[in-house]
Amino acid sequence: MGLHIGLCAPATAIDHELGASLEAIVKRDYPLLHLNIHPQCYANHGHFAGDDAARRDAFVSMANDPNIDIIWFAKGGYGSCRIAEEAAPLLTNAARQKIYIGYSDIGNMLSMLAKNKIGFPVHGPMPIDLSRVGGEAAVRRVLDWLSGSASIDAVLGRQFNEPLLPINLMTLSMLLGTNIMPDLSGHIVMVEDVGEYHYAIDRLFFHVIGNLKKMKAAGLMIGRFGAIPENDRAFGMDIEQMARYWCDKMDLPFLGHADMGHDVDNKIIPFAVALGDIERLIANKIS
Repeated sequence: MGLHIGLCAPATAIDHELGASLEAIVKRDYPLLHLNIHPQCYANHGHFAGDDAARRDAFVSMANDPNIDIIWFAKGGYGSCRIAEEAAPLLTNAARQKIYIGYSDIGNMLSMLAKNKIGFPVHGPMPIDLSRVGGEAAVRRVLDWLSGSASIDAVLGRQFNEPLLPINLMTLSMLLGTNIMPDLSGHIVMVEDVGEYHYAIDRLFFHVIGNLKKMKAAGLMIGRFGAIPENDRAFGMDIEQMARYWCDKMDLPFLGHADMGHDVDNKIIPFAVALGDIERLIANKIS
């Protein structure tokens, strides 16, 4: 019994030391969880964790494996957009029974799954967070949830009836107009980012919020925007002011803050309101 977790890396690689650290944590503290790290996670092909075919095939093989319950994406970085669309038609019915967890660039994979109504996409910490100071707590947040020892406060004390799209702002901007962009009508969209100038974030809001209005999204929430570089002149607005400015201009509801970001406090948030279905799936596997 227990949950079988498969790790693959659709974008960039992790190193063997990080993989060994994760295996040690799971083996020592989570007897109901079984970890399977695909060798592709350690591959290197220029920027990527293997070439496009290797990354696609590793994901597809794990997603289609009926003995794997969870796909936990090992790391983001750039690259998953190169394989997401062509992976979709290769997925079988077994892929529809799984939970998929990641964030950042992995938003491409999660959005492709949401677009095709495959499985349960979930925004949440990834194994690479072990490399952050205090990052073990983030990784354990996922492991505790999957082992049944903790329920998730998915959306920070607020209950939602609307479906959710928690995603990196730059990733969402690049997804718009592509074949892996899900229908966001009626969705609350939650965005976060890291390493972007204030003016670049404002430009992203202009592009994204205008499109969300056209797609009839229910509204926008903002997560944390970290490591903002200092520009040669102050922008004069903080992130919330920018978001409110464009939401007012585009007539899209601004709905406040979400506890998500490229940091150790990043929370687990499902893409839809099927949280009960997800937690029943977990409970059935570990009971």
